[in-house]
Amino acid sequence: METLSKTPVAALSGGQLQKLAIVICLGTPADVYLMDEPSAFLDCEQRALVTKVCRSWIVTHLERAGFIIEHDILMASALYDRVITFEGTPGLSCTALTPVGLSIGFNRFLTQLKVTLRRDPVSSRPRINKKNSALDRKQKEAGQYFVLEED
Repeated sequence: METLSKTPVAALSGGQLQKLAIVICLGTPADVYLMDEPSAFLDCEQRALVTKVCRSWIVTHLERAGFIIEHDILMASALYDRVITFEGTPGLSCTALTPVGLSIGFNRFLTQLKVTLRRDPVSSRPRINKKNSALDRKQKEAGQYFVLEED
């Protein structure tokens, strides 16, 4: 952030503005931190860094709770302790379910989409299984749409 401090806000890029917004949010005292897609406008390296900063700052340093909406599955899987999923008919009605652990929440969500994910054994990043592949079928049969760790 030191390098950005010398740049006028109007001259900042989208990613730089996003980092500034995150710093302002985390620097403001609160009981609960609400963030909507903190990874927006950031490249993959910056997303990983922001994930670590948000988690360590909110949970460890401030000892607070964060309510973070995130559509980047890699960031979400590294950031969340609990997940809230919704059931219903898009655009008509839905119900928010009780917060559950990461594995249960991701499995609920991915079951709705009929998509399976696994962690890449080398990078540990979530990877979508090819539809009807052997691994996709195996995970669906086991009810494990999101595999957090390799067996």
